[in-house]
Amino acid sequence: MALYLIVVQAHFVMNNIFEGLVWFFLPASLVITNDIFAYVCGITFGRTQLIQLSPKKTVEGFLGAWICTIIFGYFMTNLLMQYKYFICPVNDLGANVLTGLECVPNPVFVPQPYSLAVLGIDKTIHIAPMQFHILAFATFASLIAPFGGFFASGLKRTFKIKDFGESIPGHGGITDRMDCQFITGFFAFMYYHSFVAIYKASVGDIIETAINGLTVDEQLDVVRGLSKYLYNQGAVSETVRICAAQSPVLFTDPHRSWIVSPPNLSADKY
Repeated sequence: MALYLIVVQAHFVMNNIFEGLVWFFLPASLVITNDIFAYVCGITFGRTQLIQLSPKKTVEGFLGAWICTIIFGYFMTNLLMQYKYFICPVNDLGANVLTGLECVPNPVFVPQPYSLAVLGIDKTIHIAPMQFHILAFATFASLIAPFGGFFASGLKRTFKIKDFGESIPGHGGITDRMDCQFITGFFAFMYYHSFVAIYKASVGDIIETAINGLTVDEQLDVVRGLSKYLYNQGAVSETVRICAAQSPVLFTDPHRSWIVSPPNLSADKY
């Protein structure tokens, strides 16, 4: 259990932190919030038992915590998006809250206009796409992450123990408090790289890939195709396009080699 928590989850959690503190802080806080409100709603409204492995967990507490977690996630996201320290990727390990971070915010943190005409309302509202993503995070933290706790409860019952540790009086150990975090870090990592991350390749990366992965003829095809595209975009003149299209093709054999120019296929030895 400790190995799974420390090694596997730590790998994904550290990657989430490097992409921006919000991708660590928000999922973790959602799970904690869900745990708190599940207890509060269960004590207040709980009547129906949810699962036998955890007799004190109720359906009312489960659903009530879901609603409260979504509300908390909405307002917490609005707060964190205002600070670049939370939304900027960490490229400098020496950065801290005093030095701050600077970056161009990911588009998910930039409010976008949405028309309400489809609802018959002549109005446009501005909402950051992150507000929609947080619905998925809150739903996962409320409906899926608790099964990490159910798994931990079943494991404890198998070994006939109440808690994994005693470091927190009355609450067991660290593992008992983090059981619902087991799969949250992995989910946040996969969700970010699947739906949020922006992959940008530098000019150097593209050139290196073309040099190492393509033959000479394929590289020439890339030049011709790129010149044609730039010409269609109005970025280069027709002369450049024609020159690229007429790039000489190199023919070689064990005894001699020559260059053939496509327009008239004339050969010049060298």
